[in-house]
Amino acid sequence: MTSLLSSPAAVLTGATVAFDLDGTLVDTAPDLIGALNAVLREQSLPALPLATARVMVGRGARALIEQGFAAAGEPLGADDTPALVERFIEVYRGRIALESRPFDGVEAALDCLAAAGATLAVCTNKRTDLSLALLDALGLTARFAAVVGADRAPAPKPDARHLLTAVAEAGGRIERAILVGDSASDVGAARAAGAPSVVVGFGYTEIAPAELGGDHLIAHFAELPALATRLLARPA
Repeated sequence: MTSLLSSPAAVLTGATVAFDLDGTLVDTAPDLIGALNAVLREQSLPALPLATARVMVGRGARALIEQGFAAAGEPLGADDTPALVERFIEVYRGRIALESRPFDGVEAALDCLAAAGATLAVCTNKRTDLSLALLDALGLTARFAAVVGADRAPAPKPDARHLLTAVAEAGGRIERAILVGDSASDVGAARAAGAPSVVVGFGYTEIAPAELGGDHLIAHFAELPALATRLLARPA
């Protein structure tokens, strides 16, 4: 695994690499859209194709429900949304890793980063309990020093405080941290916190990844260890 790194071992000691979850570490769209479609069918509404609804993922359950119902032709009123969000979460929890899988190269990249001394964290707009349930089901939880959903931060991404909280909980400093994500919210949070952003080219975004304004763009996780080493290596 460490062959992906050309730098000496432990060069990333003291550095923190924070990751978005949905669309960055894990391809969760099949289960999220599956749960959304189950709720739509319960309301006698048509299901949405995965290819169409995939870009709705990543801004939290409420946003997904609101966008999903609007796309199905039934925009929600404020009074309807809370109960439907809770129903969605109930359905989603029951199938949280039925089809969700880490993106190609994720585990090898995490191994490399950890071997080089980096501390890893998750900074996601997904609820923390659902994030942990997903990571547990995929056997990934132990890799991360902190998992901070929007409910455990003062405000969700793109607010800087979400990333600052995740880095602090992982025992790191923002001066030696990066955020890896797939959306404008990730880029915005990193920029607001004064940290470099790395955008993956395969996530969930209506905007082309190259146009999100991130500092760096990767097409595969195999590129991340060397990039993180360049950005975060200890000063000589």
